[in-house]
Amino acid sequence: MNSKIRKVLAAVFFTLVTLLFLDFTGTLHAWFGWMAKIQFLPALLALNVGVVALLVVLTLVMGRIYCSVICPLGVFQDIAGWLGKKAKKHRYTYSKPLTWLRYAMLGLFVIALVAGVGSLVALLAPYSAWGRIVSNLFSPLYLWGNNLLAHFAEQAESYTFYSADVWIKGGATLLVAIFTFVILGVLAWRNGRTYCNTICPVGTVLGFLARFSWLKPVIDTSKCNSCGLCARNCKAACIDSKTHSIDYSRCVVCLDCIDTCKKGAIRYVHRAKSADSAQAPKVDEGRRAFMTATAIATATGLVKAQEKKLDGGLATIEDKQIPERTTPILPPGALSARNFHQHCTACQLCVQVCPNQVLRPSTGLMNLMQPEASYERGYCRPECTKCSEVCPAGAIRPIDRAEKSSIQVGHAVWIEQNCVVNTDGVSCGNCERHCPTGAIQMVPKDASNPRSLKIPVIDTERCIGCGACENLCPSRPFSAIYVEGHEVHRTL
Repeated sequence: MNSKIRKVLAAVFFTLVTLLFLDFTGTLHAWFGWMAKIQFLPALLALNVGVVALLVVLTLVMGRIYCSVICPLGVFQDIAGWLGKKAKKHRYTYSKPLTWLRYAMLGLFVIALVAGVGSLVALLAPYSAWGRIVSNLFSPLYLWGNNLLAHFAEQAESYTFYSADVWIKGGATLLVAIFTFVILGVLAWRNGRTYCNTICPVGTVLGFLARFSWLKPVIDTSKCNSCGLCARNCKAACIDSKTHSIDYSRCVVCLDCIDTCKKGAIRYVHRAKSADSAQAPKVDEGRRAFMTATAIATATGLVKAQEKKLDGGLATIEDKQIPERTTPILPPGALSARNFHQHCTACQLCVQVCPNQVLRPSTGLMNLMQPEASYERGYCRPECTKCSEVCPAGAIRPIDRAEKSSIQVGHAVWIEQNCVVNTDGVSCGNCERHCPTGAIQMVPKDASNPRSLKIPVIDTERCIGCGACENLCPSRPFSAIYVEGHEVHRTL
């Protein structure tokens, strides 16, 4: 493979995977959602044997090409390293492998995975780390740019764009995303692929397989003059120019060494052919000049927001507060809390595509950043299945609309002291009117008085936990009716 081809493919994968986390309409997922599902760890957790086998074969044939082309976090580090090389050329040096650290981190990752410590799994998963960075840092800029375009389009009487809410989905997740972006960016800017070859569990697994790959960068000692340029430009710090050797477990097949070598002493070939130096192609000088750079330019501006009103603008809506739930609400298709927490990598893809802003990152220590449902901003509409369509790790299994409307993720609970019937002495019935399954009925508060105000009664056997009653309840700041989650989902 030519390094230019590798860079073009990396740019394409990086751009499209990033756009999957930016696209709030869900349009791109129909075309490029498969790019999320071929990421190594999500495919492994989803037991997608075909994808895992394909990536294993790809590694055994071409080396760690996954890390330099398919993995978005790996490509991000390459971009940061490229910027670092602009500041100082020939900045890298060979370093001995920290094998003990690599396998210790892999062992820790496996233990956390088996034990269900989702927060630790999420921190170490490379694909998920990039998803959180894009969802929390880049997505607000993207949405502000979209809203600015929508504002100008509306002035021109065009509705090509429409405004979308910009909100912080989770403070802890935002902080983790910021620290991940800064630490990995600085680390890659200074030292290249250090994270991939010391911390990343996927890099360790693929590195073990890459030692046996059929194609490898091979040094022709008859042509090498030991100038050391290849080692000083190796972002993986895996080329020892003194011994003319390459640590293939750390090599990410970026092929920069081939471009750097002025003697044509390095070729990407089957090792058995390395002795055949007579047919070694010459490397033209200046090949490093090619670099496909992609960026999304987003115009940002302040668009004055109008305050939402009730009663014709006479009363300001007070924001709802999150109720104290004994059991978190998990998305339909999760099957159970145990299954969900063991498979979810907290990549935030489902959070990003949720059209009703129901999903947001958890703040629980054991399952930090894994999504859970809450109904302050919207409710889980029975016809929506977007989260199950985009989940690449099998944490939310695919379901259709008919199945969605019969899955019970929780049940509603009425809080008597919060209901406006009791606090304000007015008739309501909002929860009954909007319940899609007819699980709520209004009955007289005083059975002996036919003119008595009515209060809700919940049939928990029919309730699916969609949250329409909680979201549309007029009581503030806490709803008079809220949903308790179920540890194990069941079909009604």
